[in-house]
Amino acid sequence: MTGQKVPDPAQPRLEEQLCFAIYQAGHAFNRMYRPVLAELGLTYPQYLVMLVLWDGDGVTVKAIGERMMLDSGTLTPLLKRLEVAGLVRRERDREDERQVRLYLTGEGDALREKGRCVPETIGCAIGHTAERNQNLLAELSALRDALLKAADQA
Repeated sequence: MTGQKVPDPAQPRLEEQLCFAIYQAGHAFNRMYRPVLAELGLTYPQYLVMLVLWDGDGVTVKAIGERMMLDSGTLTPLLKRLEVAGLVRRERDREDERQVRLYLTGEGDALREKGRCVPETIGCAIGHTAERNQNLLAELSALRDALLKAADQA
């Protein structure tokens, strides 16, 4: 006898937890994206901010935080690094000085073209079709929405 405790079959195992599978997938995504984004000079969170701005310039910092589900303590240093890299500039809103808007610089806008290939590069590497990605995205979005609704009701 080695003194090891026999697992309780009623106890949920780590590998059977949906939250853990998603947690692991998030880490795997970061690992996969790291070398691809290094060619753009971006980290994964910086890439996500750039995606928001490539989708529409002049977004408020607050809106970016809400869209990415990040608090200002996490978002502010990330935005400062993008600003120091010369990819974005921050400006106070002319109509509401409390709001700060983020704009792409010429360099940030030029990076858009290189950034276009990132999703396809990742998709090809993992062997997913566009249809598979759309189905998975729909499922994960529904899961996220259900979790947020449940958390708000708790």
